[in-house]
Amino acid sequence: MGTIFDIKRFAVHDGPGIRTTVFLKGCPLACRWCHNPEGIAPAAATAPKTVRVGDKTFTESEAVGYEITSQNLMSELRKERIFMEESGGGVTFSGGEPLLQAAFLTETLALCKKESMHTAVDTSGFAAWEAMAATLPFTDLFLYDLKVMDDALHRRYTGVSNRLIQENLARLLNAGKRVRIRMPIVPDVTFTPENVAQTLAFLSALPAPVEGVDLLPYHSTAAHKYSRFRMANAFEKMKSLPKEALLAVKQQLESAGWATRIGG
Repeated sequence: MGTIFDIKRFAVHDGPGIRTTVFLKGCPLACRWCHNPEGIAPAAATAPKTVRVGDKTFTESEAVGYEITSQNLMSELRKERIFMEESGGGVTFSGGEPLLQAAFLTETLALCKKESMHTAVDTSGFAAWEAMAATLPFTDLFLYDLKVMDDALHRRYTGVSNRLIQENLARLLNAGKRVRIRMPIVPDVTFTPENVAQTLAFLSALPAPVEGVDLLPYHSTAAHKYSRFRMANAFEKMKSLPKEALLAVKQQLESAGWATRIGG
């Protein structure tokens, strides 16, 4: 039994082809720019939802997260199978941090592979290696977050050290797994000359090459979630980054030999 908070169908930015993305609840990080703040707490909850009908406004409670078995989740995933097969897509497990529910994740991944579905895990990498290792036989692609390279800054902006994250990435590559790096580009945090240079140096020193890098520009579209869930928004006044602002970083990464795209 696992706890999820969303299933996104027809996703095109979470791996190859048309995908169904499953968002698992719970995350050990507290990234200040998180665009899924409702996924941080591990337990299902309720939140107020305002509904307007004509001239009247009603507030009702809405569930945020629900428990589901792997078998019932598979029933949902099979509904989109034709789109996955025709597009070379599959299923992506995101969050939150999917490895926080390692047993449920591994069980569901194994069921997906039994039905020949392409699988991807979108992870921060902050998890016990044993939990990650259990998913290896059933995961075709890891979408791996690299946020801030400086450990002190990583602690400041995410609440945890990045050492385990970096160690697990090297382990994945040593195990021969396909990995694509995802870099959230956040003004004055990750979007600095120092962090870009440190990221390039880190990627170059890895034991095997990653498949490529996705630059994910910060966007403010999650602001309403912080208000709705009564959570502090550290980036309340920050504006979304246009894709054009990332072109110079993209060129730096490409010049260093990394296939790079803006967006997932």
